[in-house]
Amino acid sequence: MAKKTLGQLVKLKNQPKFKNLPSIGHVANGEIHQLTNQEFYDKVAALSCGLQSLDIKIQDKISLLCLTRMEWHFFDMAILMSRCVTIPIYHNYMEDTIEYILTNSESNLLFIEDNDQLEKIIKLEDRTANLKYLVYLDGCDQKYLDQVSKKVELISYEDLMSKGAEIYKKDPTHFEQKLEEIEELDLASIVYTSGTTGEPKGAVLTQLGIYTMLDNVDKIIGTVLGQEDKTLTFLPLAHVFGRADSLLHLVLQLQPIYAESIEKVLENLAVVKPTVMLAVPRIFEKVYAKVMAKVENGSFIKQKLFGWALKVSNQYFEKLDNDLTPTTREIFQRNLAYKIVFSKIYEQFGGQVKYFVSGGAPISPDIIRFLRNANLTILEGYGLTETIAPCTINPPHRPIAGTVGIPMGDVQLKIAEDGEILIKSAAMLTEYYKNSEATASTLQDGWLYSGDIGEITPDGYLKITDRKKDIIITAAGKNIAPQRIENIMKLEKHISHMMVVGDKRKFLTALVAIEKESFIDELETLGLSGSASIAEIAANDKVQELLQQELASGNKQLAKFETIKKIITVPFELTVESGHLTPSLKLKKKVLMSEFEKQIEELYST
Repeated sequence: MAKKTLGQLVKLKNQPKFKNLPSIGHVANGEIHQLTNQEFYDKVAALSCGLQSLDIKIQDKISLLCLTRMEWHFFDMAILMSRCVTIPIYHNYMEDTIEYILTNSESNLLFIEDNDQLEKIIKLEDRTANLKYLVYLDGCDQKYLDQVSKKVELISYEDLMSKGAEIYKKDPTHFEQKLEEIEELDLASIVYTSGTTGEPKGAVLTQLGIYTMLDNVDKIIGTVLGQEDKTLTFLPLAHVFGRADSLLHLVLQLQPIYAESIEKVLENLAVVKPTVMLAVPRIFEKVYAKVMAKVENGSFIKQKLFGWALKVSNQYFEKLDNDLTPTTREIFQRNLAYKIVFSKIYEQFGGQVKYFVSGGAPISPDIIRFLRNANLTILEGYGLTETIAPCTINPPHRPIAGTVGIPMGDVQLKIAEDGEILIKSAAMLTEYYKNSEATASTLQDGWLYSGDIGEITPDGYLKITDRKKDIIITAAGKNIAPQRIENIMKLEKHISHMMVVGDKRKFLTALVAIEKESFIDELETLGLSGSASIAEIAANDKVQELLQQELASGNKQLAKFETIKKIITVPFELTVESGHLTPSLKLKKKVLMSEFEKQIEELYST
């Protein structure tokens, strides 16, 4: 029986029935540049041979500090095929976090992309004693490379690839043998949690763990996706969700096409025309906000037409949700609504999408229901760094909005007495690296304590209520899940992010974050110039009136004890770079609570 390792999956790329099929690619200058499976296999083999020619030993740690790009994946594969351990590092981490990860993991090789990253390394390299090699891409200028310590050997990516290609050409069997030597319990990766609080913890993942995750995915969606499908890959590969996206082609044989950048995703959609896309909820929230803004700014006739289309489409899907058959009239009206209204939304994504997969953070069920009117089916899933991304997903044949689907493959779920979700699978971390205390509190009797609160429906679907640590208990003893409230409020046009506050308080308040984009068409009406800053927009009296109206609209959908009484408008945009969002665009609530502690106290004292 073949070992359950990624090496066995890479071997498939070299088989006669797969080797000439299209594989990984990227977008450049408005065109797709794509490799065959054989070319992919040869590149990974060459890089792996290049790595093995260095003073790198089995199970050595190799860090990647780089934006999402095809070379990241090649290097990741080469590391794993060399029986070494990949340490992903977010490109926007500051020096202290990078230093912590390099030191804690004892990385002795670092793969780097550009001058911005080089500057960080130059500042901290005296504090990273294990670092022997720095492999750099063409975004690194010589003047920065000259400043790197002489203790670290500099190697260009191209030179490493070229050197490895020569070795591979002389003896292709050496690489094939290496694939067979990979063991299931080899460490494959240590993924440091981006975390909303505290120092990152390194989740230790094995070859078997990652293989099992991919096999679990294949069992759920392998029946509807295959070699002819394309993905547009743009999520951060340092995040476990983006990493899973990059690895899916190993089991599904689909074609991953790397976007030019996150800024060019919409532009690249028209070029790639993906059939499946993995994304975080913020992407769908922005699509929803743009559509609703366009409707709001449209003519009376267009607004009435949209309202009719939404009504008949919702009626159609409501019948399907309740296992009822729509009437001939309802089918006709739904098809007409799609043709004249919703098809325009579908075409924005390239016109070929079968499924979106949403993960990394909770998404509002209302957005899922809205986008299905445009034939955009969102399969919401659930997972953690500790579960190597997805452990549940909505099955394509019966997705249910408001749930995160059913357990995948070997995954087992149970709910603890306090509502915490417990998970068991081979697709799980084995420990936190050098952190026995965190390991002992998270892994107990083979079960992973997720930190999330949820329930399992009679149909076997998992519902997430909130993070255990985020549950608010008011002064009156009411238990409140802020996630639901925040998702309701984020459907309003001008509310980009919300953080509910109110633990041990008499009522709820919130921090509200805005984005300039949602006010662009209204700046003149609001008495603001086109160059107005977020701080100026947030301080504007008319903007405050708008936000209060939207707050009142959202509050109508909540129980009295759940309503938000007062808000603070954040005077700057929340970004990953500002330190207020995680790379999967979740709020760093502890950071925000600390920064706005004084203003929050004032809300409760007035």
